[in-house]
Amino acid sequence: MNPADNIVPTPAQEQAALAWLSLLHDRPSAGDQLIFSQWLRADPAHAEAYAQAQVLWELSEGPARTLANEEALALQGYLDAMDRPRRSPVLRWSAALAMAACLLLMVSLGTGLQAQRWLDDLGADHVSAPGEIRTVTLADQSQVTLDADSAIAVDFSHGERRVQLRRGAGFFSVSHTGAPFVVAAENGEARVLGTQFEVRLQPHGAQVTVLSGRVGVTASRDGEPQILTAGQQVAYGEGAAAKLHAVDSEAQLAWRQGWLTYYKSTLAEVVEDLRRYYPGRIVLLNDELAARKVSGSFPSKDPQAVLNSLQGVLGFEQHRVLGHLIILR
Repeated sequence: MNPADNIVPTPAQEQAALAWLSLLHDRPSAGDQLIFSQWLRADPAHAEAYAQAQVLWELSEGPARTLANEEALALQGYLDAMDRPRRSPVLRWSAALAMAACLLLMVSLGTGLQAQRWLDDLGADHVSAPGEIRTVTLADQSQVTLDADSAIAVDFSHGERRVQLRRGAGFFSVSHTGAPFVVAAENGEARVLGTQFEVRLQPHGAQVTVLSGRVGVTASRDGEPQILTAGQQVAYGEGAAAKLHAVDSEAQLAWRQGWLTYYKSTLAEVVEDLRRYYPGRIVLLNDELAARKVSGSFPSKDPQAVLNSLQGVLGFEQHRVLGHLIILR
């Protein structure tokens, strides 16, 4: 047995190793290198933590750089929305520092900078936190159940009841008052008088699923509506709608009872859902693995248990760092 197998660095040692790795990639001084050598020799766990950090660095370079760039753009939008002086650019990191900063944010803060979430929440009236499913009652007695990490803005003026889905997904139980009820998401909208349906944002549009009643869905402001009835679903994006199709709406909407149900979904889609329930970051590195198909029902309250179950079937590796970052490959 390798003696290093019995050495388990503490979270503080892992974080220190990542900090050293960041510093050493950014032209350290001779004094920095000396202090690092002393730190490395002071405890065998330091050497083990640094070795793990190097592996993590190599695995995560591409995804971490992408995440860092996304955080930088989101932060600039947040600063602009707050009408603060614009910096040009807001963040100009070297490739190594971008990766290091993003990794350190992910593992030390759990959810990174989250500037885009702050920006979404600025104009929201109701918000659910990661891992939280929340039901709110609107002024007309309609109810909205927000999926984890979701946000909506509500406007009941100008003769209609309008809700903007700013993040995540919402299940709407609409009371019949005679006034139109409209849910806007991306550039499209779903319009009803009284019914039960879900609207869910997707990477390039939105998806509408009807549990009961009738819903008119348009992919753009001037588009022709498609009329959906119970057990039907349609997705739209970039001004165009796909063909509506039949679904098991009870299974699709089981997240309200704490279950995530999939039929021939990609692992990438499953991981995207789990990210809303996990208080940190989940990074999927392998494109071939991301495309693998998954079917089954899983409890949303325990994303780690879901990953462990999928690992047993798909055989991928998990790397966990500081309890906040999970890397799949």
